Amino acid sequence: MNAELLLALYERIADAPDAIARLRRFVLDLAVRGKLVEQDPKDEPASELLKLIAAERVRLVAAGLVRKPKPIPKLEALPYDLPANWAWSQIAEIGVLNPRVEAEDAVMASFVPMPLIAAEYGVPNDHEARPWGQIKKGYTHFAEGDVGLAKITPCFENGKSTVFRNLTGGIGSGTTELHVVRPVLVNPDYILLFWKCPFFIENGIPRMTGTAGQKRVPTDYFANSVFPLPPLAEQHRIVAKVDELMALCDQLETAQAEREKQRKMLTLSTLAKLNEPDPETFPDDARFALQHLKPLTKRTDQIKQLRQTILNLAVRGKLVQQDTNDEPALTSLSRLSDVPPKTKKLQKPLDGPEHELPSGWTWVPLGGLIHGMDAGWSPQCENHPRVELSQWGVLKTTAVQTLAFDSAQHKQLPSKLAPRPQFEAKVGDILVTRAGPKNRVGVSCVVDVDCPRLMISDKLIRFHGLGDLSPRYLALTLNAGVTLRQIEDAKSGMAVMQMNISQDKLKAVHIPLPPIPEQYRIVSKVDELMALCDQLEASIAEGEQTRSMLLEAVLHEALDPIKIN
Repeated sequence: MNAELLLALYERIADAPDAIARLRRFVLDLAVRGKLVEQDPKDEPASELLKLIAAERVRLVAAGLVRKPKPIPKLEALPYDLPANWAWSQIAEIGVLNPRVEAEDAVMASFVPMPLIAAEYGVPNDHEARPWGQIKKGYTHFAEGDVGLAKITPCFENGKSTVFRNLTGGIGSGTTELHVVRPVLVNPDYILLFWKCPFFIENGIPRMTGTAGQKRVPTDYFANSVFPLPPLAEQHRIVAKVDELMALCDQLETAQAEREKQRKMLTLSTLAKLNEPDPETFPDDARFALQHLKPLTKRTDQIKQLRQTILNLAVRGKLVQQDTNDEPALTSLSRLSDVPPKTKKLQKPLDGPEHELPSGWTWVPLGGLIHGMDAGWSPQCENHPRVELSQWGVLKTTAVQTLAFDSAQHKQLPSKLAPRPQFEAKVGDILVTRAGPKNRVGVSCVVDVDCPRLMISDKLIRFHGLGDLSPRYLALTLNAGVTLRQIEDAKSGMAVMQMNISQDKLKAVHIPLPPIPEQYRIVSKVDELMALCDQLEASIAEGEQTRSMLLEAVLHEALDPIKIN
């Protein structure tokens, strides 16, 4: 069958975004179009089934078991062609809408609130046993075998619907946000899979009424929209095939989750060995990580972890080899003519094993490595970037990303305001975000492109390193290791979305300072590895796009030669 062909090809597209979810929807779509199982000419046609249903409904009304139904409007536009022995119908035609239940108050029944109704196909509803007298008023009634459809957003869009089964006493009530039908001579599970298929949900969404957050599927769509009715025997075959294929999807999902779990464990183990290196095995561990970056990293969040690992290794002296010919950092620092007087009496090194540095390195407060700090200006700007380079603008905090500067992130200064050239950003400026959401405070980079007439805002701190100290290395240290943790501890504020760090606190954080030549070697190696991360990230994105395109092609291949209108 077409769906089986698709499953046979599944390994080719298993890692496409939402592949299994899309496969489940595809199975349901095939089911309600008559494309999932073969038609049997011996089956009694759906047109005959409709006659039997109509006769049974008349009998139920005559017996006083149900109320006389309202007239059912005729169907007009039909969305797609059905097999010859199928018929277009409506829920109002093949069942009793929103039936009432009568029982003694003391009878135990089931109560089913919305959280106990699943969105996934094949997951039964749960229930709570309560006396009928407690739940008969103010709730929606149903009985064993009735089918319920969630009508409120987002439950409808998510596919919440169920065949009520295993009800205490065979009856129940629940959330008022349900439409309910009691099928007449129709398989309730077939109705359920139709309600969960993309066609029914996607066509129902634009028909929802009400305000945002309170939109509901109207009774008219639930009761009178098109319903593709197969012969009863085929309904049972369709439900059985859907159950079979959904179980196979479950197996695929479990296998995929296990593969991802193993890959994640290997990735985390590999990164952990790099973050907490063993001197004896580190060269082999690093070599393994670099050789297997591509198969280890299949998700962008893993690339983020990898980037952080690279930075952590850089500031611990584990990324490049030390050169005994390099002048020690402390010696180079003491020779600089512009070192602030306080820096000449350097603070004691940080204590503890995690603070140990390679030979030639030293811990120095940031304030002892820079000329000074300033912040910019934040006037009321236009809500758009400047149109011409001759205009002035103010950089937003989003211009500063981890080791990346984006001059496009700015707003135009109104022409009525005079610019303040002293705040113009220059190549070589080290910028640090001073205020904003917690995860955006303390982010640093170096201005590495000309950006004339762009000023820093007062939410950005700016400084320059002394002498030949590498600006890129200083910015790098603020994003990693012990220094990053000190910055996290130095942040203050009353809310996570409104944090800041003061210049004095930033000056007080300690920097692991290598010899000057090694600083530049570290920056070069970081740039090289970050470029590799960029390639991996692009490869992941390209792979996802390719797998998505392949999935679409496989879906069409699975449908061929059958055309779905």
